[in-house]
Amino acid sequence: MKIRCLWLGLGMLVATGASAEGMEERLRTQLRSTAQQLQALQSQQAQASAAQLAAQNEAKAAQAQIKQLSAELAKAKGVAEQLAGQQQTLHSQAQAQVAASAEQTGKFKKAYDDLLVMARAKEAERSKLQAQLAERDTQVQQCSVKNQQMYGVAKQILTAYENIDVAEVMKIRQPFAGSARVKFDELAQGFGDELYKTQFDAPQAALAH
Repeated sequence: MKIRCLWLGLGMLVATGASAEGMEERLRTQLRSTAQQLQALQSQQAQASAAQLAAQNEAKAAQAQIKQLSAELAKAKGVAEQLAGQQQTLHSQAQAQVAASAEQTGKFKKAYDDLLVMARAKEAERSKLQAQLAERDTQVQQCSVKNQQMYGVAKQILTAYENIDVAEVMKIRQPFAGSARVKFDELAQGFGDELYKTQFDAPQAALAH
């Protein structure tokens, strides 16, 4: 608008037909000034257009960045929701595993207690059997000793039998040989007592211990 007014003013001056040198010089000066102003305005307009274009480009870039950030925000929100769901699932699974582990631990503890009771019972039974075995060993040893004693008595009987004279046997058979019969009875009674002593009575031996 300002440029148009300057051109109009210039035209009016030319139309008047002023021919004075001073007027011409002023017009030239004014023309140069107007041209300079026009160039300045054109430069400013170009700068403004460039600034406007830059601003538009920056606005477009900002809008694109905003759009990208909005998409990333939505994506991040989706990921966060997904992670929250996964965390809840993992938490539920962890609780289920803890409960299962506690139940399994209880079963193991019960099985351990049962095995401990069985082990104690087996140990008591083993101790009892060991005591019975020791008692049997003692009885066997006593029986072996008695057998040795009985063997000795039997040898004595055989020796005595071998040493009996025929005359003594005849005396025993005679009705009036009382002294020989008494001697033989005493000898038989002594062997009988020795044999009775060598008998092994297991219940009696157990009571003695």
